[in-house]
Amino acid sequence: MMKIDEVVEKLIKGEISFHEIDNLLEANAAMVARRLALEKILGIGLPSIGSTVIDYSEIKNKNAENVIGAVQIPLGIVGPIRVNGDYAKGDFYVPLATTEGALIASVNRGSKAATLSGGVRAKVLKNEMTRAPVFRFDSIEEIPNFLKFIEENVEKIKNVADSTSSHGRLKSITPFVLGNNVWLRFSFETGDAMGMNMVTIAVEKVCEFIEENFPSADCLAVSGNMCSDKKQTNVNSLFGRGKTVVAEALIKKDVIKNVLRSNAQLIHDINLRKNWLGTARAGSLSQFNAHFANIVTAIFIATGQDVAQVVESSSGYTWTEVRGEDLYISVTLPSLEVGTVGGGTRLPTQKEALSIMGVYGSGNPPSSNAKKFAEIIASTVLSGELNLLAALANRELGKAHARLGRAMKV
Repeated sequence: MMKIDEVVEKLIKGEISFHEIDNLLEANAAMVARRLALEKILGIGLPSIGSTVIDYSEIKNKNAENVIGAVQIPLGIVGPIRVNGDYAKGDFYVPLATTEGALIASVNRGSKAATLSGGVRAKVLKNEMTRAPVFRFDSIEEIPNFLKFIEENVEKIKNVADSTSSHGRLKSITPFVLGNNVWLRFSFETGDAMGMNMVTIAVEKVCEFIEENFPSADCLAVSGNMCSDKKQTNVNSLFGRGKTVVAEALIKKDVIKNVLRSNAQLIHDINLRKNWLGTARAGSLSQFNAHFANIVTAIFIATGQDVAQVVESSSGYTWTEVRGEDLYISVTLPSLEVGTVGGGTRLPTQKEALSIMGVYGSGNPPSSNAKKFAEIIASTVLSGELNLLAALANRELGKAHARLGRAMKV
């Protein structure tokens, strides 16, 4: 092994590239060498980026490349929020990582209102991760035969897919046709993992099987965008991806008055005119909500989820009804993609954040931790929606951001 200063000099002279350092130094030393070289090349100091609790030997070839350190984001908690789910039962504190002032306070007030009203009921309705390869054919003449082949060989395909993982289990195959192209949307149960890598490996193996046994089928890409990953799509909204989860609460009149300082009818009216009419007029397809993305993103960053999947994970719908002088509110998230094992969940601070909610690692039975996590997220999203609608009703939004987001007196 070379010394760090020797490697830094070679980097500065252009004799080696940043990624080649991993072949010359231990992972943590390589991280230091990259950062020191970058500091000298740019003439700047990066001491804060270099201050981290991460052991880079643990993430090498797993979570990031060309590492020079880490960034830190303020982490707060909301709660306790009472969740009455099939998997999440009790009062929970939920970690949110964000730089947006007023967000945590907003969600916290919503969680207080929901908890004082008896809590949030939550259910996971579907739990399937998808991958959809695209197959090309010379002519549409072969497509009916191909679809028949898939239908007749479902069990063989399932055996091939399931052989690649001890946790992944193929649940269904849904075909989509456009001209001489066919997409097969594979749906898998993936235990407590979010499961994207697991599913990709399985589907690659299945595509090999299909091409060997139906030679006219040419798999162009294991991901043909009908999956649909990290994109807002109708297919995810209609069929779901990851966890399809619903949460509801009945907010009592006295709580609306004393905690939210509003009334049920006004909150309901704003939901209809903002979240439904406003969104429809703007032309959105599946974002009929006030700010799902705020809460989902903050939880994703805190707990080591794939943050880019906020695109589809924050799609969803907020529904309200006035019941007497109480307010019924529900949120529906069709494609919440989360896991409690794998990916960034292994990082030390993210592991601790998951442990705050009691969901780190594999559940017993398998998938129970991830479903519990999904119920907690949906309940937190409901809390955030409830309070933002109330804040809009009370014309508090700007004042809250001025006070908590900009440190101004109001």
